[in-house]
Amino acid sequence: MKIVDLIKQSNKPVLSFEIIPPNVGESIDSIFNVVDNLIEFSPKYINVTKHANEIDYVEENGKIMKIIQKKRPGTVGVSASIKHRYNIEVVPHLICTGFNKYQLEDILIDLNYLRIENIFVVRGDKKRYTWKETDEYEHASQLVEQIANMNRGIYTFPTKEHNSTNFCVGVAGYPEKHFESPNFEKDLDYLKLKVDMGATFIITQMFFDIEYYKNFVNKVRDLGIEVPIIPGIKPLGSKKTLYNIPKTFHVNIPKSIVEEFENAKSSQDEYIIGVRHAIKLIEQLLELGVPGVHLFTMGKGKIVKDVLSAFKGIF
Repeated sequence: MKIVDLIKQSNKPVLSFEIIPPNVGESIDSIFNVVDNLIEFSPKYINVTKHANEIDYVEENGKIMKIIQKKRPGTVGVSASIKHRYNIEVVPHLICTGFNKYQLEDILIDLNYLRIENIFVVRGDKKRYTWKETDEYEHASQLVEQIANMNRGIYTFPTKEHNSTNFCVGVAGYPEKHFESPNFEKDLDYLKLKVDMGATFIITQMFFDIEYYKNFVNKVRDLGIEVPIIPGIKPLGSKKTLYNIPKTFHVNIPKSIVEEFENAKSSQDEYIIGVRHAIKLIEQLLELGVPGVHLFTMGKGKIVKDVLSAFKGIF
């Protein structure tokens, strides 16, 4: 079922999780362990991230070789496994970075054959990954448009048959703006373009102050965008996470939260502080009447489970 239909048909806020595929050589059981730990909360869908190709160097026969490597492959396989193991909707991520439109179409065809009908489109981190494919898209809106064309039976190659896909496309929204955008207004213009091209729901980047989400929603609605805006939440489990998150995701953490972590007497105190603040933020979001709550697990389910234990029966 499409995510937008799940939201429309639910009389409760829709709960969802985001997981990351295992590293090369690791078992998919690590993913199942996370989902097993959270399935009791009745999530309606699970997002599976995708990571771009990376340039790496390995020694082979006494020579240093430059290779293109996927350190976390398996997005399609993990998505299909979760869908069939748990009978739950999945939303694989699809990125522009490191792929051309023909390669992306191949992935989309595979997803269509697997009866996966929800996709989350992001551009990908160009600053981190240096590999660039010929004819690679520069913007997520271009990939959204390609998917919308496939939904109309239009493919990159001329075809005799014109079977249409039926994808529901989600895109990212940034309550504090994308770090590469020159200003907040320009970032909203990019978001509107993605919706105009065919995106039907938005999941936000993580944020730690309810005012960021409220301001973002107001600005988005002012532009005439009416699709569901699902807040993304990342519980902070430690002081280390507190400082790593802004470096990686370019978000602000309120001074009051930082001070609490700084004054914590132990790692257990830090954990409790993180759980408490995540619960408070979700409570504030539920008071606003959000369509759902999306929790970033980062491959770890314990803190998410502890947070959701405060909301039994809500989702």
